[in-house]
Amino acid sequence: MKLAMIGFGQAGGKIVDRFLDYDDRTGSGIVRAAIAVNSAKADLIGLDNIPQENRVLIGQARVKGHGVGADNELGAEVAEEDIDEVQNAIDSIPTHEVDAFLIVSGMGGGTGSGGAPVLAKHLKRIYTIPVYGLGVLPGTDEGGIYTLNAARSFQTFVREVDNLLVFDNDSWRQTGESVEGGYEQINEEIVRRFGILFGAGEVGDGQEVAESVVDSSEIINTLSGGGVSTVGFASEEVELNSGGGLLSRFTGDDGGGTDDDLDAANTTNRITSLVRKAALGRLTLPCEIEGTERALLVLSGPSEYLNRKGIERGRKWLEEETGSMEVRGGDFPREEPEVAAAILLSGVTNVPRIKRLQQVAIEAQDNIDDIQQESEENLEELVEDDEDELEPLF
Repeated sequence: MKLAMIGFGQAGGKIVDRFLDYDDRTGSGIVRAAIAVNSAKADLIGLDNIPQENRVLIGQARVKGHGVGADNELGAEVAEEDIDEVQNAIDSIPTHEVDAFLIVSGMGGGTGSGGAPVLAKHLKRIYTIPVYGLGVLPGTDEGGIYTLNAARSFQTFVREVDNLLVFDNDSWRQTGESVEGGYEQINEEIVRRFGILFGAGEVGDGQEVAESVVDSSEIINTLSGGGVSTVGFASEEVELNSGGGLLSRFTGDDGGGTDDDLDAANTTNRITSLVRKAALGRLTLPCEIEGTERALLVLSGPSEYLNRKGIERGRKWLEEETGSMEVRGGDFPREEPEVAAAILLSGVTNVPRIKRLQQVAIEAQDNIDDIQQESEENLEELVEDDEDELEPLF
């Protein structure tokens, strides 16, 4: 799948920057074009891989390159005011070679959470290709204002895109790690999961073609109903066994080239086990998978260990667990020392994290209103004692 990626805000820019690095390392060719948009000049300077001419600074007249200070209403305003600046960068993208736009944004800050929905609305008005969002939720320990920003941004963003893929920082933060190290690991996890998903079906010179190809149309059809999506992932390292050409850890074979039927049965069982782990393990957005509207299963790894029976059995299990009649699946041959299952669950609705986010945001909004009112009353009380004796200047 060929994507035009636009990182909006600090988190979005860093993730798109990391996607370009992933593309370079793996040769996956997912990112056809990459743009970073920000109101903070320092964040744009700190990027490594996005070309200088594709780094767009917005809001200079309002915030002088210093960011919007976690004010996502201001983030939305400067995005609307400077949308032509962003469009100028997008004009250089050969959209006839692109399958979709992907707008990547952290949803807790100001620039990305406010500006990403504005850009999505703008792109959908102009282009006919799908416009997807990849939104990153802040951790619950990041504070009330970030939770409030995320809740308001989520509500707006999900309405403006063709589908919103969500990654929840809360599920991936590890105790004891540095802030920078934590975000590095999270960004790598995002890129790895979505990289395999969007990279499926891409075949380079000399590479093997999948038995059951997953191309861009499969992904687009899975995301076509809109709503919220999450991605599950599980992998198992494998070792190439030069004796029998088998992956001993994956198939359980000792390299002696024993029974082919046993090898096939082992491979099938391991594949279905990986599919279960991917669907029931840590999703990018934790949710109940029952009631999922559409799903896509991608099995990647060395081709001789991706048997059709295992993939079909995994797809059937996924149908039963989700209750969906639209479960697509296929394989993605890769010469990597692992077999991996990536599962896209689209149109999920039973998401406790989102409900909790909305509740906490409403409480934060009420608290902010109460604090503001109390502050005004305290200020009035502070100065009113002197009002009878002093005359104000004007």
